Amino acid sequence: MFSTIISSLFGAISILGYFFNTLFWLIPILICSFFKLIPIKIWQTFMSYLLDGCATFWISVNSANQNLFSRTQFEATGLEGLSPKDWYLVISNHQSWVDILVLQRVFNHKIPFLKFFLKKELIWVPFLGLAWWALDFPFMHRYSKALLAKKPHLKGKDLENTRKACEKFVFKPVSIMNFVEGTRLTEHKRTRQGAAFQHLLKPKAGGMAFVLGAMGEQLHKLLDVTIHYPEGTPTFWDFVCGKVKKVQVQVKVLSIQDLISNDTFGADYFDDHKQRVKFQRWLTELWERKDRDLQALSEQKSQNV
Repeated sequence: MFSTIISSLFGAISILGYFFNTLFWLIPILICSFFKLIPIKIWQTFMSYLLDGCATFWISVNSANQNLFSRTQFEATGLEGLSPKDWYLVISNHQSWVDILVLQRVFNHKIPFLKFFLKKELIWVPFLGLAWWALDFPFMHRYSKALLAKKPHLKGKDLENTRKACEKFVFKPVSIMNFVEGTRLTEHKRTRQGAAFQHLLKPKAGGMAFVLGAMGEQLHKLLDVTIHYPEGTPTFWDFVCGKVKKVQVQVKVLSIQDLISNDTFGADYFDDHKQRVKFQRWLTELWERKDRDLQALSEQKSQNV
């Protein structure tokens, strides 16, 4: 009983730490965001680096918070040779909102600040839309099938517009994050899909293909990340209360240019059925290997008990 009260107290203090740290860094980020509106390219590039620096310090303080209150042991492999001066596409399995904290912590200072593709409508969210724009989160221009049926001339325009929006990454290193499963894993979702995997949901190729179609020539390496929680999938509250004793992270580095050059992924992905099948088959095989890795990690835990 006493230990539960103490862990809950630590969790509450930790959440306050996250809140005040976010509030502290949000202020300079919003101030820099307004300055970045000045349409001078060199100035905007300088502000982008400054803003990424703020985001990196935000993650560093969050990590200190985790060390103080959560005391989770992070066991990460495959981080050798990574650089904040390179261009990455990062994909991962997705089980909990804690995954984002884990990814931010593991990759902080090792690769550029993680960014997500966002729907273009989100740019109008008060304050946050401006902050996301200033932090160079790419905004997707996607047209619905219904609209394309009415206006066929718009076909391919969404990818072209997004590609233009990502031109700034030619000179500025970036890490684009994509949860390939599209949603967090639950046993209900896995069963509903027919239990194709023991520890994963089926991968969705569309989102990853859109990123590669828009930025394939700019991105250099694919980081295939596998996150495993030995004690089971945690909630955010579990994490801040220190109930997550260990997190295991495996990182495998693949070449995106090899993926493109051997025709596993092609620019005609969205128009060529055979190309889509080929890429989806490659991604499914990647996910099958990830499922085997997760099974091995689960068996390793059982042997250590």
